[in-house]
Amino acid sequence: MQFFLAGIMQGSHTEATLHDQDYRQRIARLIARSFPQAVVYDPRANHAESLGYDDLLGKRVFFQHNRMCREIDVLLAFVPAASMGTAIEMWEAYQNGAAVITISPLRHNWAVKYLSHALYADLEAFEAAIERGEVAQKIEEVRGHAPPS
Repeated sequence: MQFFLAGIMQGSHTEATLHDQDYRQRIARLIARSFPQAVVYDPRANHAESLGYDDLLGKRVFFQHNRMCREIDVLLAFVPAASMGTAIEMWEAYQNGAAVITISPLRHNWAVKYLSHALYADLEAFEAAIERGEVAQKIEEVRGHAPPS
């Protein structure tokens, strides 16, 4: 099963800086523990120097990631604040049949609300849901088959 770890990077910063990215390791560990056969793609891990990319490379990576979201099984989105890039990734995944699992307090934001098959307010709520098997059940429901163990 292929997971795409989407989440806020630059958000609404006007300077070339990032939001804290520590959430990525925690989420990746939770996925690995609950879905041992999962292949997790983390765009930040593969493009740690992306803020320094020139426009040609940045554009290529941006569109490549959006295309990838059309081919995955699960998009796990971390959205503690508005994130245009994550919203696009959520849209692509949702439109192409992936399960979209979102961690966000933005429960009234339409992109978050309507593009999420499951929505958890924070990492603690997500962790509890994954431990209860709720996340696996939602993925199975959306994808129409049991996820491989």
